[in-house]
Amino acid sequence: MAKARQTVQTTDAAVLLDTKDIEILRLLQQNARMSVKEIADQVLLSPTPVHERIKRMERNGVIRSYAAMVDPAKVKKGLMVICYVSLKQHSKNAGSRFIKHIHELQEVIECYNISGEFDFMLKVVAENMDEYYNFHVNKLSQSENIGNVQSVFVMGVLKQTPVLV
Repeated sequence: MAKARQTVQTTDAAVLLDTKDIEILRLLQQNARMSVKEIADQVLLSPTPVHERIKRMERNGVIRSYAAMVDPAKVKKGLMVICYVSLKQHSKNAGSRFIKHIHELQEVIECYNISGEFDFMLKVVAENMDEYYNFHVNKLSQSENIGNVQSVFVMGVLKQTPVLV
């Protein structure tokens, strides 16, 4: 019987992943600290091919990185805000300057270029409202070319997962 293959699009080119690759990815997304042997036992392969598959997926950019999921409240970042930002000018240079500025702002943990009324959506974390106010007034709003900012305060996280496959 032929192995099922799934095409996964990366920034460079499509990567073919078979069912074992997908099983490995699911396990790593649930617990990136699993040993190769533990993964091999669960996907019914020996450790060497599992290790080779993981290395291939890392090289091909399917696995971009490994990270620890941190509880924001326990590191004094319990206030989460979604900021919608529109720019005054939409030239390539103006957008690039804004993106460069966003990369310098530690409070911004995610940034998306979006369509619609706003140009960007930022996920911002802060300790409290005073800290967010300081960020908004003294950092974000100081970025040149800001047209409009709308802040939406997250009341509670109902679902948050890094699992894609």
